[in-house]
Amino acid sequence: MKMPKMVLFDYGQTLIAEQKFDGIKGTAAVLQYATRNKYHLSAEQVQARANEINRELGRFDPEKRHLLQIEIPNTMFTPYLYESQGIEIALSSSEIDTVFWNAAAPGMPTEGIKEFLEYLKRKGIRTGVISNISYDSSVVAERINRLLPENTFEFVITSSNYIFRKPNKRIFDLALEKAKLQPDEVWYIGDQYECDVKGSLNAGLLPVWYIGAIDLPYTEDKNILTVTDWNELKLGMEK
Repeated sequence: MKMPKMVLFDYGQTLIAEQKFDGIKGTAAVLQYATRNKYHLSAEQVQARANEINRELGRFDPEKRHLLQIEIPNTMFTPYLYESQGIEIALSSSEIDTVFWNAAAPGMPTEGIKEFLEYLKRKGIRTGVISNISYDSSVVAERINRLLPENTFEFVITSSNYIFRKPNKRIFDLALEKAKLQPDEVWYIGDQYECDVKGSLNAGLLPVWYIGAIDLPYTEDKNILTVTDWNELKLGMEK
């Protein structure tokens, strides 16, 4: 196994294991900051409208999300959601993302990831993040830095800030340009087969399929390096 010069990580269920998403809890938290709620809508009613719009746009369908390769960031989605229902929130867009996300899907580092990141640091292997996510990039970086304060990620690339979603090759190309490295010098680790594994493979990177916190259907691919925990991968790199 050739050691990489850099390892890039997915965010959700790879670096951070998130609890099951609860949009109603997130919306309820945001509505606490409402200065106007013209129709006296409940969190359940507002979230029902959000779900309706998301279905119309094709967002977040686990079976089809790899087909949606252009991101609709919350900086566009959230103002429409609230203002179209006569609601005004006394928060900035990034603050709404933070309040909503912390209530809807709190997370914690995947088991062993801190030790694995420290191992890469000792080996002089650079690290970064590429995430398909609609939250503001500053909010994503804040969560990662809060939960993994010892990280040395050189950059956190989010689809919310750079248009393209994995598996689109363009977002991997962007990371390579930022890193000033060739594809065969970089590994990409993620939990989602279509977006993370096939996407990075098609971009020329070496994919590693991390299934330790997987919340998606799993079908083995014997052609792909697949690991269930971070220590397993570290031991493999040492051989």
